[in-house]
Amino acid sequence: MAYTMGASSPAGPIGSQYCVCKVELSVCGQNLLDRDVTSKSDPFCVLFTENNGKWYEIVSSKKITRPLVLVNEKPAGKGLITITAQELSDNRVITLSMAGRKLDKKDLFGKSDPFLEFYKPGDDGKWMLVHRTEVIKYTLDPVWKPFTVPLVSLCDGDLEKPIQVMCYDYDNDGGHDFIGEFQTSVVKMCEARDGVPLEVECINPKKQRKKKNYKNSGIIIIRSCKITRDYSFLDYILGGCQLMFTVGIDFTASNGNPRDPSSLHYINPMGTNEYLSAIWAVGQIIQDYDTDKMFPALGFGAQLPPDWKVSHEFAINFNPTNPFCSGVDGIAQAYSACLPHIRFYGPTNFSPIVNHVARFAAHATEQQSAMQYFILLIITDGVISDMDETRHAVVQASKLPMSIIIVGVGNADFAAMEFLDGDTRALRSHTGEEAARDIVQFVPFREFRNAPKETLAKAVLAELPQQVVQYFKHKNLLPSSCEPA
Repeated sequence: MAYTMGASSPAGPIGSQYCVCKVELSVCGQNLLDRDVTSKSDPFCVLFTENNGKWYEIVSSKKITRPLVLVNEKPAGKGLITITAQELSDNRVITLSMAGRKLDKKDLFGKSDPFLEFYKPGDDGKWMLVHRTEVIKYTLDPVWKPFTVPLVSLCDGDLEKPIQVMCYDYDNDGGHDFIGEFQTSVVKMCEARDGVPLEVECINPKKQRKKKNYKNSGIIIIRSCKITRDYSFLDYILGGCQLMFTVGIDFTASNGNPRDPSSLHYINPMGTNEYLSAIWAVGQIIQDYDTDKMFPALGFGAQLPPDWKVSHEFAINFNPTNPFCSGVDGIAQAYSACLPHIRFYGPTNFSPIVNHVARFAAHATEQQSAMQYFILLIITDGVISDMDETRHAVVQASKLPMSIIIVGVGNADFAAMEFLDGDTRALRSHTGEEAARDIVQFVPFREFRNAPKETLAKAVLAELPQQVVQYFKHKNLLPSSCEPA
């Protein structure tokens, strides 16, 4: 089993002082315990990392999107697990579209349920499974979905390296029936291009030896083969992309008087509160991706001196022409300094600040380069008052190089925030327009009050790398100094 881990995983802070390479972990098992009565075991692996004496799960092989298996061939009293790591400096990927024709019938009362497995030779000379297709039910002429595999995983980046392809008929008990096999290479498979497929005979060696008139057990068709580069979050960052960070802070009356210890804005003797905790948790990571570390910090829902008009888009340093703060510490200092000089009011309007950042993100699109991506962190305690306007603003922002992180503080009902976070269904504006992509991540702070700050940062930034890559890929914007595949 092979699983690719990238340093773009937001499990912790990533900056110039941290490791920025990707590695692929290969896990092989031998002589594992047999835990099933009527069949072999179905083993899987879980990878943990240690932090402050506690172990946290990073990934389970059950959750890997690229379906892989750990084969248990010889159940015994004790098992041997072999783990190897390989640095992935090659970001090329191969996309294959495969089909079959007239495969052998293996089911007594039906046809076959064929799937393919791809193997590469390991350092020990044994074949190592690197990819398995989905199962196509009840057919001798399957068409598998196109799939993409890192070239390093498939052939260690060597286009001439032999690749073993096995075709099986799926059985529920795990005793899959062998249909046939063939050997190929990436160079050979790349002959399938420009609409001209490559056909390969699927051979069952036992049948070939026993039957003089044996021809094959069907045909495997490589319909298309394409090699491209799969640029990661790190590729864009190392290519010079800057994350432009803006903070939006809720100063509505529902937060309570900041001089009252029950207020969410009350700064305790330790010098913190939930607002500051959220600012530090997110900002201390984001600031590593911005060279000048100058961040706008905006407030909303407060009355401002001297005329005490309500504002939903004001600089917390009271300098509208230069709302920038120096680093996360500068944001925290400006926040603390402004509290005695404003009056908490309302309502809780998000759209002005969303539109404020979106204007800058829209300006960045004129450059036609992957050099700027905007992140808006909104910290709030309550229900959104201008939901229709906010939905429209988010849908429009989804077309721009921009993401929105919402941290809910306090114990309010955050159902509206969950609605904006389009993880379960696409967000639509009040006019019915669908968001181009999911750009909102909502996290309730109360779930992390007693957890390490790294845990909050991981949850808050979980979707950001993917959102950055998704936008630039959609716009066909490559990292600077990129090489052709």
